[in-house]
Amino acid sequence: MRIEDYALVGDCHSAALIARDGSIDWLCWPRFDSCACFAALLGRPEHGRWRITPSEKYSVSRKYRTDTLILETSFECAEGAATLIDFMPMRDQHCNLVRIVVGTRGRVAFDMEFILRFDYGASVPWVTKLAEAEGRTAGIRAIAGPDMAVLRSPVPLQGKGLSTVARFEVGEGERRAFVLSHGASHLEVPPAIDAEAALEHTEKFWRDWSARCQTKGEWSGAVRRSLITLKALTYAPTGGIVAAPTTSLPEMIGSVRNWDYRYCWLRDATITLLALMNGGYTEEAACWRDWLARAVAGSPQQLQIMYGIGGERRLPEAILSWLPGYEGSAPVRVGNAAAGQLQLDVYGEVMDALHQARKQGIAREDASWDLQRKLLEHLETCWHEPDEGLWEVRGPRRRFTHSKVMCWVAFDRAIRAAEQYGLPGPVPRWREVRARIHDDVCRRAWRPKLNHFAQSYGSDDLDASLLLIPMTGFLPCSDPRVKSTIEAIQRELTIDGFVQRYRTRRALDGLPPGEGVFLACSFWLADALCLLGRRDEARKLFERLLELANDVGLLAEEYDPASGRLLGNFPQAFSHVALVNTALNLSEHDKPAEQRSEKRAA
Repeated sequence: MRIEDYALVGDCHSAALIARDGSIDWLCWPRFDSCACFAALLGRPEHGRWRITPSEKYSVSRKYRTDTLILETSFECAEGAATLIDFMPMRDQHCNLVRIVVGTRGRVAFDMEFILRFDYGASVPWVTKLAEAEGRTAGIRAIAGPDMAVLRSPVPLQGKGLSTVARFEVGEGERRAFVLSHGASHLEVPPAIDAEAALEHTEKFWRDWSARCQTKGEWSGAVRRSLITLKALTYAPTGGIVAAPTTSLPEMIGSVRNWDYRYCWLRDATITLLALMNGGYTEEAACWRDWLARAVAGSPQQLQIMYGIGGERRLPEAILSWLPGYEGSAPVRVGNAAAGQLQLDVYGEVMDALHQARKQGIAREDASWDLQRKLLEHLETCWHEPDEGLWEVRGPRRRFTHSKVMCWVAFDRAIRAAEQYGLPGPVPRWREVRARIHDDVCRRAWRPKLNHFAQSYGSDDLDASLLLIPMTGFLPCSDPRVKSTIEAIQRELTIDGFVQRYRTRRALDGLPPGEGVFLACSFWLADALCLLGRRDEARKLFERLLELANDVGLLAEEYDPASGRLLGNFPQAFSHVALVNTALNLSEHDKPAEQRSEKRAA
């Protein structure tokens, strides 16, 4: 299946990807970053999948129930029609994944194929009938190492090779339920749950949550779907938000640019916070802020660009050689070596996020301010150093312009916090450092002959991160240098109007060239055009970006204009957060771009 052929269900602990043909091809249990027990997404059916599909030829359509994460896939056959309902109940102790087949017309025969493979498709479990485990007849138990999964259904299940299969029929009004539960193999079998009651409770949870959304206007549907997706990518116990629930979906089909995104990036902190707060989700914003403060706590020299969903620091990268990769895009990676990179922009991101939280009244003034001051003490000694930059290049370190701009942001937000809230700090020295960084960027990153800022000092390359210069407040859009840089990016770094991050080449990032356009960067261009007063142009670009979402409103990280396909890990929090903020920039009085730059519409 194409990446856009998948939909997401989740329970704010983990998530599953379900294809249009009713196959669950990706699921990590019990956490987003756990090993997958269905990994066909990155391999073949034998690496794990759970498929429920009509036995005869069918046409298919699907949708989420209004304001929920409950997926309904409708199959139309010659002799009847049926709907497959997929969801994950909000968990208390155990993880559950529920599938209910409902007959809606005539009679439809279905085939069920269940191939469970723990450890990313590597471990074939030992399967026994549930009767042997707990005295019941309807189900099976599968165990491999520390993991146990239990599949229950009134439908008779049969072993076939190293899989479990079933054939059943549903008539109009009939319902057949399947419940898959996960637990530790050394504990008791997870208790059975009532599938219909779980459906009712899950629908109530999501509709109650969606009812809190405060956004209005013509794009409120897309904004609400993006906020629901963002909530689904939140790890409830800690408030951390994963960049995506997948690993190694390629940035170009057949390429080696395949990364594990099941972690939390600091680069997303401020725009995520603003999207949640402006959407009316103050509680979720506070949880994200708290996760951020806990994750970065410690020695300022050890600040990382990303952390695990619980704040874990060690994210060692490994290659899963037995998986061939999505459409042959190898290698398949788990873990992320970029966690050990130096990215100076994260200091500004942390300071900006905590400043925005403070402005909205959700900041805690206990040890948070002391931590921020320590971060600045360290940054004062190293802001001029080269780093790997926002895009985590795996080539030589450079003095990236965006990194220096965000160092300026770090000191700027500290000065504002001290001035606006009376917080203690060496403000005169901070002002001096801020001015020094500003002068350094304007002198060394500006290319007069090219009439634009460059990706890094001494380079002539453009970079989409330069679009953030006016959003951060470093320079206003009225500055001719900003205007000409935006126009240069629009002229030289776009394909069919959509924005590339930069011109990929091995000399820059140590990898073979080639990737799709980056959706978040394309939303940034719309934001920049809006700040320039070119609202009609910004609106047109935004509406084109909305059309790239799949049939259930989900976006990946990138898009290939040539093939018309989504690329990269999916669904991508960065893309959906950018969608929310751009929609608000185009429609709300209190715009995120102006909130962040400390400007207000006249």
